[in-house]
Amino acid sequence: MKKVFIIISCFGFLSLMHAQNYSRNSMEASTPGTLTVTVTTSATATPSFGTKSDDAIWIQNASGTFVKTIVGCTSSDRNDLLTWTAATSSTYNIVDAVTSATRSTYGVRTGTWNGTNVSRVLVADGTYSVKMEMTDFSGQGRLGTFAFTKGPVAQTLAPANILSFSNISIKWVPSITSAVEELKMSNLYQVYPNPTSSSIFVDGLDINQIEVFNVSGKSLMKTSLHNVNLSSLPKGTYMLKINSETGTIMKKIIKN
Repeated sequence: MKKVFIIISCFGFLSLMHAQNYSRNSMEASTPGTLTVTVTTSATATPSFGTKSDDAIWIQNASGTFVKTIVGCTSSDRNDLLTWTAATSSTYNIVDAVTSATRSTYGVRTGTWNGTNVSRVLVADGTYSVKMEMTDFSGQGRLGTFAFTKGPVAQTLAPANILSFSNISIKWVPSITSAVEELKMSNLYQVYPNPTSSSIFVDGLDINQIEVFNVSGKSLMKTSLHNVNLSSLPKGTYMLKINSETGTIMKKIIKN
């Protein structure tokens, strides 16, 4: 009877560990894919640029941190896009974005996002926001914010029209095959302890380099060692990029 109890207990423990690993892998997943955003702009009540307008569309994460610009149609008046200017810390970052000078007419604006940040690193799955801003006068213009979920499930949103923005379409299409392969590869590499208060150890074969990024995509450190010392970093959430002979995988880590 005692032996049966021990076997059942071990089975329960293994089932719990499997469930925790599955949950952790799901949380750490970084599904590749394409987000397509389309919107039609129209004039404000008091335009002073004639038929001209400055437009920006960008992505922010759930914490409100800037991820990447996908449309930047502006030139000398770009500082009038006050919210976008603040989001990019006045860098007006347009890495991989659809760009042009100030548009001479209102109309359809379309941009795509491949799920990466300004460092071209694939970001973790989760809730993100499409932010759009349009101004046709000197000062704060129209704003729109629309949440969507980046993950292995396709999503199509058609938000209601708002002032100066209509016919809004937001479509996330995951690359399922790549996502499955990434999940398989993720299982080959383990990071522990996570959360951590100082160092982490990366367990896996043929690791060439480990790189640590903050949530904005800024590279903080690189090492070829499996033991990564994070004691110099403040508390928060970070992304670990593991480069190996097999490929590249991202892991989310938390520093307490």
